[in-house]
Amino acid sequence: MSLVNYLQYVILPILSISVILVFIRFVKGPRITDRVVALDQLITIAIAIITAYAMMSKQHAFLDVAIIMALIGFLGTVAFAYYLEKKEKNE
Repeated sequence: MSLVNYLQYVILPILSISVILVFIRFVKGPRITDRVVALDQLITIAIAIITAYAMMSKQHAFLDVAIIMALIGFLGTVAFAYYLEKKEKNE
């Protein structure tokens, strides 16, 4: 089994199922912190999907997109954490 077949038949279906499950948690999350964690996890899964596609198509430009998404996802998570901390102090 080659790497491309492994990515197509094993990794991408697992990532697709995980996107569905995390999206359900994002929608149903009873608290805002659950939704923030689910959003961060969705970004992480999207980075994994982009990386798998870059490996399958042998186009390394997609890896730059994955790095930029990782940076934006990290900064977004930090911003949400800062917002939630300030919100708790005001209450």
